[in-house]
Amino acid sequence: MEQENKQEILDRRYMRMARIWAENSYCKRRQVGALIVKDKMIISDGYNGTPSGFSNVCEDEEGLTIPYVLHAEANAITKIARSNNSSEGATMYVTTSPCIECAKLIIQAGIKRLVYGEKYRLEDGLNLLRKAGIEVIYLENKE
Repeated sequence: MEQENKQEILDRRYMRMARIWAENSYCKRRQVGALIVKDKMIISDGYNGTPSGFSNVCEDEEGLTIPYVLHAEANAITKIARSNNSSEGATMYVTTSPCIECAKLIIQAGIKRLVYGEKYRLEDGLNLLRKAGIEVIYLENKE
């Protein structure tokens, strides 16, 4: 029981950090943050936004998200690819549940646990993660 409580305390702490990290996003419609944690160390982070070298504008004139905007999960996973770290067996904390495209990346990155804080209207990403045997945890924001 105590171990479960310890894990939830850690999960809530990392989720707060992911929400703070989301504030780095220039996107107006939705700011999303992600952290990848392994052995109690943050090994990568990401937030939604445009690729490096592009203008920090995420929406077009109609307020729709520009197609080349990267999701927070994709940014965190691609950052791992450019480092000496491995996400094998890690936990990802993301402020909003992942889309199906990001779910595929999470599976391929070897991430074994996903903690998310806000439900998105589509659940196909979560369903795919569960189908792949990844532990999926919804952690409601109590703040």
